[in-house]
Amino acid sequence: MKQVIYRNLTSKIFSLGLILLLTFSTSLTAQEGDPANGKSLFNTNCAACHKLDKPMTGPALRNVEARLAEEQGLDREWLKAWIRNSSGLIKSGDAYANKVYAEWGNVAMTAFPQLSDQDISDILAYTAEPKPEPVVMPTPEGQTKVEGGISNDLILGALVVLFGLLAMALVLVKRTLNRFAEAKGIEIPVEDQRKPLWKAFIENQFLVLVTAILFLLASGYFVYGYFMQVGVDQGYEPVQPIHYSHRIHAGDNGIDCKYCHSSARVSKHSGIPSLNVCMNCHKSISEVAPETLAEGKEYGVDYNAEIQKLYEAVGWDGTSYTGESKPVKWIRIHNLPDFAYFNHSQHVSVAGVECQTCHGPVEEMEIMYQHAPLTMGWCINCHRETNVKVKDNDYYTKIHEELSKKYGVDQLTAAQMGGLECGKCHY
Repeated sequence: MKQVIYRNLTSKIFSLGLILLLTFSTSLTAQEGDPANGKSLFNTNCAACHKLDKPMTGPALRNVEARLAEEQGLDREWLKAWIRNSSGLIKSGDAYANKVYAEWGNVAMTAFPQLSDQDISDILAYTAEPKPEPVVMPTPEGQTKVEGGISNDLILGALVVLFGLLAMALVLVKRTLNRFAEAKGIEIPVEDQRKPLWKAFIENQFLVLVTAILFLLASGYFVYGYFMQVGVDQGYEPVQPIHYSHRIHAGDNGIDCKYCHSSARVSKHSGIPSLNVCMNCHKSISEVAPETLAEGKEYGVDYNAEIQKLYEAVGWDGTSYTGESKPVKWIRIHNLPDFAYFNHSQHVSVAGVECQTCHGPVEEMEIMYQHAPLTMGWCINCHRETNVKVKDNDYYTKIHEELSKKYGVDQLTAAQMGGLECGKCHY
């Protein structure tokens, strides 16, 4: 009878232990969270003010739960209360909440009451992940670094010396053979002295005249070509004081050209963007992704260092403006002569011309350069070949109807609408 009782007791203890184990496992899994989902939630809700490893508008959050538990004795429940309603926790008189509030300029953190316990667990799991190692780019295939080898300059120098010694040897051999022939009494035939070619050329007046004419024509051609390139800076690619990658901003991130060059819509000039436009994003982006940083090494650029140059210029210390700004001496790339008039708004807003038409594939340029020659002939050809955009463009409706009847065509080019008149560009 006692054996049955003990057997039932053992069974109950085993069942209770199993239930506790399952409960603990479920609770532990919920607390650990999903770092992948946590990263998505962090980027959506937290990244505007926080970074993992550097303070920004708010403190760095790497291992925030472990640090608070170790340094302040605070548990996850405190973190949940802070995340969902930091103002309420401050008003309740919580000592550490008021300390954080004072340290960060008496600005309360945005409340996130919509985040569930699992969402917060996922975010904390993401912040608890170890800091990733920097990405090291592998050496491209086919490129081998040779150390201790013989340089090409050294090989070339050795060949020059070798050919020089061969020439000297040939001269010495010829002299030796001549002396040997004299010693044996062998007569060396003497070639007949002919009139030098240059003297015969000078005495032929017809050849001199033809050569002079050809020389003058060739000289005129090259002089004309040289002077026609004066002021043409196609391919000009200066190094700017702060490196700016159009490839990343306009290409990878798809930022519209007119977001930065907003005056191109309404003004003659496209304008140089204010650094405040840069800071709209870079208040929150002080570092690029490791993959992007590795891409920069291919171009010899440290993108993070360039962002620090931007911060130094605007006077940003990572959390606020210091008031100590410095002007950036940008180098102008596209520069038309003073006697040529060009209006960006007429081309961009009225004609609907894409920026790439004149500036080339900007979205692929790591360093901005002048794509087109921007000469008078280049502009005229564009006016002759480009049809005017009339659809949904009331600006041209009346004049298009009149000129269409005049020329007997359905589509008018810019040239037919006066695009070749001197006064359009030279006033």
